Amino acid sequence: MKYALVTGGSRGIGRAICLALAKMDYYILINYRSNQSAAQETLDLIEAAGGQGTFLAFDVSDPQAIEKAVNVWQETHPDSCIEVLVNNAGVRHDALLMWMKDEEWRSVLSTNLDSVFYLTRLIIKGMLSQKYGRIINVVSLSGLKGMPGQMNYSAAKAGVIGATKALAQEIARRNITVNAVAPGFIKTDMTADIDEKAYKAVIPMRRFGTAEEVSAVVAFLASKQASYITGEIISVNGGLYT
Repeated sequence: MKYALVTGGSRGIGRAICLALAKMDYYILINYRSNQSAAQETLDLIEAAGGQGTFLAFDVSDPQAIEKAVNVWQETHPDSCIEVLVNNAGVRHDALLMWMKDEEWRSVLSTNLDSVFYLTRLIIKGMLSQKYGRIINVVSLSGLKGMPGQMNYSAAKAGVIGATKALAQEIARRNITVNAVAPGFIKTDMTADIDEKAYKAVIPMRRFGTAEEVSAVVAFLASKQASYITGEIISVNGGLYT
């Protein structure tokens, strides 16, 4: 059994990634924090397509919760290894710096950046033992160019980009790749408050992207065909920023 763990897998880009990896015959561990009904919808879609999966619920911003959930899974699956890790979970709390609250800074950094450190450090042990693995971090256009009103989000995603490049060099000799996918404006719940008409004029393709267009890149990076690609940040943004 091949296992893939997708954080924030209950909706949007995370759900699309779960479905794409399930089509590659991975048993999907769907991480979510509180929205069990949405996670169930993701699992129903996986099973309807002939795939398999289950839930691995924990708050990615809580290192103790991460450790407990991963340790319980590993204890009940002593002969198994999570072969693919997709660090996708994220939150936004947008505000100009002068009005940004401490909690808005801290919660975005802990959910989007700290979680990658805590979870990857645990999962990578099995990959190192197996001498194989795929780590894909979902970052953002905001982490590449910075976005006004998103100092917290831009800082977090830029941090993940730096971590991706560093870790890729640490473990490449063990046949483990570490890459990132940087979506631009994608139609999901997370961008529902953004006026597409106002922004699509500055996007060369004149539209927002879809979650499936992002998941297709993640699926490729998770495949054996991407075995010589590591430390890369691949943008999926319709040409908005290159």
